[in-house]
Amino acid sequence: MNKTILLNSRPVGKPKPEDFKIVSAESEKQLSEGEMLLKTMYVSVDPYLRGRMTDADSYIPSFELNHPIESAIVAEVLGSENKNFSEGDIVTGLLDWKKEQISDGKDLMRVDPDQAPLSAYLGVLGMTGLTAYLGLMNIGKPKKDETLVVSGAAGAVGSIVGQIGKILGLHVVGIAGSDEKNEMLKQDFGFDETINYKTTQDITKAIADACPKGVDVYFDNVGGSVSDAVMFNINNFARIVNCGAISLYNATEMPHSISVQPFLIQKRALMQGFIVMDYASQFPEAIGQLSQWLKEKKLNYTETVVEGFDNIPQAFIDLFDGKNKGKMVVKV
Repeated sequence: MNKTILLNSRPVGKPKPEDFKIVSAESEKQLSEGEMLLKTMYVSVDPYLRGRMTDADSYIPSFELNHPIESAIVAEVLGSENKNFSEGDIVTGLLDWKKEQISDGKDLMRVDPDQAPLSAYLGVLGMTGLTAYLGLMNIGKPKKDETLVVSGAAGAVGSIVGQIGKILGLHVVGIAGSDEKNEMLKQDFGFDETINYKTTQDITKAIADACPKGVDVYFDNVGGSVSDAVMFNINNFARIVNCGAISLYNATEMPHSISVQPFLIQKRALMQGFIVMDYASQFPEAIGQLSQWLKEKKLNYTETVVEGFDNIPQAFIDLFDGKNKGKMVVKV
């Protein structure tokens, strides 16, 4: 029997287990020309999926009710009638939350299990690493000796952004939600300074203290009051990279925030949002650089691995309580 996870209802506020439904059916085994049978090995759960659970226009289509949810997945080819893939190949791409599924191979990429652990292709060598590298390099345009601030720094993207900053010679400050996470940022990832936004009374002052030369690049994964505080510390010609806004994804009312225009005008600063697919043409170059840094042990990564297909929804929900360190993946 095969299992599939469907979107059962559109979440209101933070997603709940009942917003998901696990159904069982007989596995499909009959392959037509060009098809292959895939067995799911690792599933990526990511904050951006919350937006796809809402029926609203966005840069990517919303999930349909009573249809499978999809995300980045690493899978094994169990059988193939596709000339581009063979039985035993390991592939990654956007796939349904199913234990087994038939695919035509479109937009799937073969990966090498000898180059890196398979889960890394959902993280540092997957969309996570690409998002960190391409957002920082194309919009942040970091320069040696500048100051980089990263919010959501203990998350999958943020932890890689900070390390890239250190490789490039920047002063790197991370903002995260626990002392344990902040200690990890310093010990494992080489951040220069960290701030616990949950226990800091005056985060604007804390940022000023951690960034004595001001903020040149801000890589924003959270939005909200943390990002408001950063604005009071930006330098002339600062670059603000809007990657995510996890603090706002479950909001049921219009959030209140400062107006950024006066800061941007006074400091002649740039603020830009981005979607990693905007830079698809740069993926090979980025993966090559990330792989090189990984081999040279200049780049480290951490994962929170949850085991069991049935636990995918809860792993996703746990993202919004900050229960992950680094990339959250589910091992099936």
